[in-house]
Amino acid sequence: MVKQFFQRLKPFLKPLMAVVLAVVLVFGTADGAWAAAGGRIGGGSFRAPAPRMSPTPRTYAPGGGGYYPGGGFGFPFLFPFIGIGGGFGGLFTLLIFIAIANVVVRGLRGATAGDDYDYAATGGSNPPVSIAKLQVGLLAEARGLQDDLNRLATTADTGTSQGLAKLLQETTLALLRHPDYWAYATSEDKQTLLLSAEQEFNRYTLSARSRFSAETLSNVNNQLTQAEIQAKLPGDADQAPGEYILATVVVATQGKLDLPDIYSSADLRQALSQIGAVSGENLLAVEVLWTPQQSGETLSGDELIAQYPELKLI
Repeated sequence: MVKQFFQRLKPFLKPLMAVVLAVVLVFGTADGAWAAAGGRIGGGSFRAPAPRMSPTPRTYAPGGGGYYPGGGFGFPFLFPFIGIGGGFGGLFTLLIFIAIANVVVRGLRGATAGDDYDYAATGGSNPPVSIAKLQVGLLAEARGLQDDLNRLATTADTGTSQGLAKLLQETTLALLRHPDYWAYATSEDKQTLLLSAEQEFNRYTLSARSRFSAETLSNVNNQLTQAEIQAKLPGDADQAPGEYILATVVVATQGKLDLPDIYSSADLRQALSQIGAVSGENLLAVEVLWTPQQSGETLSGDELIAQYPELKLI
């Protein structure tokens, strides 16, 4: 009986062992020595935009008929009721019926026009929003990027939309200036609505932050915090020579932002240009995350692959 049980279980043992091994690899390394400290800059707001008021079109009715709001079939109130005779009552009732039918049809048309009607015509309070994440793994020779990001973290105005737009431009420019050191990259984006955009944005940023051992430098919504960094022992550098630096940019913007799938340097350049071109008017939130944060420190190849298996070689 026991032998038959194990024979039935045998086909499932290999897949089960593979799952267990993957879990041990991911969670075991995330909390261990392979997790490096990171930095974080950004901010933003997901408040609904103020409704835009537009004047109601009106049709002027000569002859003392006044104004008929809403346009459409206004003729029931434009006809001078002169010389109609005995048929006045029936004709008047018919005209009133046509006017009411017109109002009902226009109301149904507006109610069933869908999202395009709401956003384009009325500027609804729940407009479409794009959430995009771009990750770039650079060779260790691009250590100047760490200095640029550390400087931005201590000087950027992350409490205003203008400051966040400048931060986004400065970050993408810093990455574009190091094309010779691009090694890995990946992109991900999602189209959603404003009311659920913050949840999607937080999902992307939390995924990146959870892979840091600590956040040693942070400037979010003009709240600057900097942790004390312990000096490395002389033997530490010899144990795990570093090769890479990883930068992550997460953006939330009104409208559509469709990043290309990244398989080459040309794809990465296009994605960086698209993100950097987001206007301050449409930008809702942005976060820039990088690891290791401390200038001069880098990740080994094993660390990069274990922590960020989604990256593609470009």
